[in-house]
Amino acid sequence: MSGQSHSSQEPPIWDPSHQGTGSAPGGHPTGRGSLAAGGVTLAGVLMLVNGFMQVFQGISAIAHDDVYALVRGYVYEINLTAWGWILLGVGVAAAATGLGLLQGAYWARLSGVMLASLSAIVQFLFLPYSPVWSIILIAVDIFVIWALIAYRPDLP
Repeated sequence: MSGQSHSSQEPPIWDPSHQGTGSAPGGHPTGRGSLAAGGVTLAGVLMLVNGFMQVFQGISAIAHDDVYALVRGYVYEINLTAWGWILLGVGVAAAATGLGLLQGAYWARLSGVMLASLSAIVQFLFLPYSPVWSIILIAVDIFVIWALIAYRPDLP
């Protein structure tokens, strides 16, 4: 050995009790909470964009029924004009909630989880009319739900 002894007062080089806590160099928080905090911001943007896209999807279904493929024998078959009004309502509420999330409103986190869940269900039911787009929006809704549930601003 080199003859140097470690005193008991020196802090350990590696302390596993602090993994994932504190700040990284540069003052940015580390750990799962920071990923979820960034996820909440992204969830707000995604809900805002998703809301506007559902509004446009609803308007196109209301204005022109022939925009979407005609589906026969579908269990949840509803008139496309009715689907348009459903998508329009969910879209307006999702866009408003996305704005609330970007402003940091607590109510927006609660309503965001409920609206993203409702949006995923609506898109699942709309799947035969627009399959690829519905699957993309369902995936976005699942991420939004995760980000809003995983974020804990009161935890260190």
